[in-house]
Amino acid sequence: MPHTVRSLSSDLRALGVGPGDVVLLHSSARSLGFVAGGSQAVVQALLDVVGPEGTLVVPAHTPDNCDPAGWRNPPVPEAWWPLIREQAPGFDPSRTPSRWMGVIAETVRTWPGALRSDHPQVSFAALGRHAADITGEHRLDDALGERSPLGAVYRLEGKVLLLGCGHDSNTSLHLAEWRQESPPRHAIGASVRRPDGTSRWITWTDVAEDEGDFERLGAAFEAHVGLSAALVGDAPARLMSQRALVDFAVTWLAANRPVT
Repeated sequence: MPHTVRSLSSDLRALGVGPGDVVLLHSSARSLGFVAGGSQAVVQALLDVVGPEGTLVVPAHTPDNCDPAGWRNPPVPEAWWPLIREQAPGFDPSRTPSRWMGVIAETVRTWPGALRSDHPQVSFAALGRHAADITGEHRLDDALGERSPLGAVYRLEGKVLLLGCGHDSNTSLHLAEWRQESPPRHAIGASVRRPDGTSRWITWTDVAEDEGDFERLGAAFEAHVGLSAALVGDAPARLMSQRALVDFAVTWLAANRPVT
């Protein structure tokens, strides 16, 4: 039988998602199997379970809005770089689609009432009671740190739900990177849209994120604390306290990453 809003809601409740929860979701729609209503049904099930007092959060990142000088897959000719920087239409929270975040995240971003933070590369979208608190402040030079939606979810004692994906997609681990004593930093560029419809190229400096050891870090966390794991639809799902995850990751990264 196909999965439905009702059956997915039952699976989510059995996993431990409940009314009033703040849930940061990372997902793979394909892993769920056949769902009557597709991504719309998945989002509806999540909203039904967290209820009117809860909040659903997803990454709405636009990693392709970056300096073409660093493009590798594929690279573009150096002669193109100035034109791309000058002519790209620019990030706009209401217009720019997310990229590589999956159809469920994009469904949340476009859902009526959804709010989105204004970071041109790593924005988040949210629905529910705390959506404005989570998306309202997102500093350009603290992209995944305290003054970002990740920091807001931490303060709200939110949960992370990995739905058919691994810790390499677990953005909350970046918050632990930002909390390291002296994390590596790099220069970043992106195009943003001005209120008059024109665009401009901006640059800033922030922490250089690195997901290379996140699967190993996630496995260590799971072995240390244990967590709720079950199937939601056909997808293996893991639910965890974001605060416990980040606190563990801060210590793990300090001990396991070489100092540069």
